Amino acid sequence: MGILAVLTEAAVVLSVLLSVSLGVVVGPRQVRRGLADHRARLWMAARPLAVLVAVLALNSVVRDYGVSVSWIIGLNVTDEIYAVEGAVVATLQSVAPLWFVYYLGYVYVYGYVFLLVFPLLATVVTGEHRLLRRTALAYTVNYAVGMTCYVLFVSYGPRNAVPTVEPLLFDLLPRFQLLTSEVNANTNVFPSLHTSLSVTAALLALDTHETFPKWTPAAVVLAASVVLSTMVLGIHWATDVIAGVLLAAFSVWLANDDRIDAIGRR
Repeated sequence: MGILAVLTEAAVVLSVLLSVSLGVVVGPRQVRRGLADHRARLWMAARPLAVLVAVLALNSVVRDYGVSVSWIIGLNVTDEIYAVEGAVVATLQSVAPLWFVYYLGYVYVYGYVFLLVFPLLATVVTGEHRLLRRTALAYTVNYAVGMTCYVLFVSYGPRNAVPTVEPLLFDLLPRFQLLTSEVNANTNVFPSLHTSLSVTAALLALDTHETFPKWTPAAVVLAASVVLSTMVLGIHWATDVIAGVLLAAFSVWLANDDRIDAIGRR
């Protein structure tokens, strides 16, 4: 299966997930209202989303060229991380049943993207400008800090550094390697952005429970599944996950700061 086929599959799966979730979480009437007023809603979303897109574009540049820079100025912490946590990831792999590994594989790819995109789409459709700004800002902080760490630290994931850890995602679902190779490098694992962004989405869902009550349990379950998937699939260390959780908490705290929000309104 080529990259085009994988991208098509991803687009179809995400379209279905987003469409169904909008109907359930937001409601058909609100969706129709948002579509009828789509120009105003898109204009409202332009500025916060433009900042996020700019950071994502910069992230792609760092991914392509930052690895060379990090080998020059960065600190290789792979051995230190392994010395601290040892066989945590290998142990998780040994107790995970095969069906659960498959579930985590799909969650790692599709569930993760859905978890991040849905809050942005829901806030645009409903016209929740403040929630959109907070979400976009929290994501932006995650990427900015993550990019900085990827330049400062060289760290191979457990599947690349420990013989007893299997690359389960690529062994069981090899087509996904076509996607992950386009968006990440083997030395960019500390912190886990899959963890930080997923936990960020869950924390924001808890904060906005009154606005989207049906989204909160789904976001929490998906975020927990993504976090676990990063380790069971052999991609991240437990240390990366802990750092990702701390980054998520910081990002949400900063996004909730009224002074920061006031700057975003200008």
